[in-house]
Amino acid sequence: MADHISTLAVHGGEEKSKPYGAVTMPIIQTSTYAFPNTEEVLKFVGMKESGGPLPRDEYGRYSNPTQSVVERKLAALDDGERALLFASGMNAITTTLLALLSSGDHLVMINDCYHRTRDFAMEFLKRWNISVTLVPSGRLDALDQAVRPNTRLIFAESPTNPYLRVVDIDGLVEIARRHRLLTFMDTTFATPVNLRPIKLGVDLVMHSATKYLGGHNDLLAGVVIGSQRILADIEKMRGMLGGMSNPNDAYLLLRGLKTLDLRVRRQNENGLRVAEFLEKHPAIERVHYPGLPSHPDHETARRQMTGFGGVVSFEVKGDFDRTARFIDRIRLPYMGPTLGGVESIIQQVSAFFSLDPVKRKAAGFKDNLVRYALGIEDADDLIKDLDQALLGS
Repeated sequence: MADHISTLAVHGGEEKSKPYGAVTMPIIQTSTYAFPNTEEVLKFVGMKESGGPLPRDEYGRYSNPTQSVVERKLAALDDGERALLFASGMNAITTTLLALLSSGDHLVMINDCYHRTRDFAMEFLKRWNISVTLVPSGRLDALDQAVRPNTRLIFAESPTNPYLRVVDIDGLVEIARRHRLLTFMDTTFATPVNLRPIKLGVDLVMHSATKYLGGHNDLLAGVVIGSQRILADIEKMRGMLGGMSNPNDAYLLLRGLKTLDLRVRRQNENGLRVAEFLEKHPAIERVHYPGLPSHPDHETARRQMTGFGGVVSFEVKGDFDRTARFIDRIRLPYMGPTLGGVESIIQQVSAFFSLDPVKRKAAGFKDNLVRYALGIEDADDLIKDLDQALLGS
């Protein structure tokens, strides 16, 4: 239907004719769907047992018409056959891992990823006798050496949270195919605007749709995209665990996706402008942003990505208290734990993680590390605000 992501964001996955002649897909607010007679029930159950595509909805824990439109759009944006919507990004990750891994299996995971994802893998999967090996980002040799006879899956995040490391997808896919492993990648920070890993050979892509895909800090959702064959077991697990998104959040996500390309392009511009400003500022020790030549994965990012994203992480010269004073002086962004919305949001990473300095250090979070998720405000205003806060702290 369309080749460009801006057109897919508006029209992808949607029928031209919608209920009641609406331009926008309505919210179908129901948990149960009625059948006209027993014959229709038996026909539906037969199709369900055969594993074929279902012509209608049965129960809200399995599907919803509003959600189905969003899933088709998300699949189109990421070049997947199918997409599954979940109640949150973490629900998407945990359900997928539980669906694809069994007792005795082994998972290889890039260590520089969202700490809750890592915690689930290291603390909870072992309850089901699933072992996990963490490997350093940027070390394909370590990734290859970590593979065992019982390895089933490689999980990676790109760019990573919060240091924005970029995985060499070509190298990762080559290792996975040689060992006949599945690949699962969280590209929340990139969005389909900047990176489409399925085109590069990755099996499954995941987003916390709460972030850039929704874009307005007003919904919770997650999505997994891939082939129908792989998603079939994940869909079955989603129905059993009950991690379905609701029709109201699905509607908000559908609305947010229409402007995804416009928003992310502006956030890419703001990210690069702010990163370049910070790298030259005397009050800054180091900037982590893949769009800068100083970033260890800059060349990989240039090769794989069409934009470098709207998140900039940086280290303020000084200790925890100096960094906190800077955060408290800044005026435009909100202080909070999320990212990807139209409003800029900033956080001192260690302050949100733990009161214990030992735990912060063990997790790899320096006390002077700041993560700044740029919104769609004017870059000049954001830079002016940063300058006054840094000079005054």
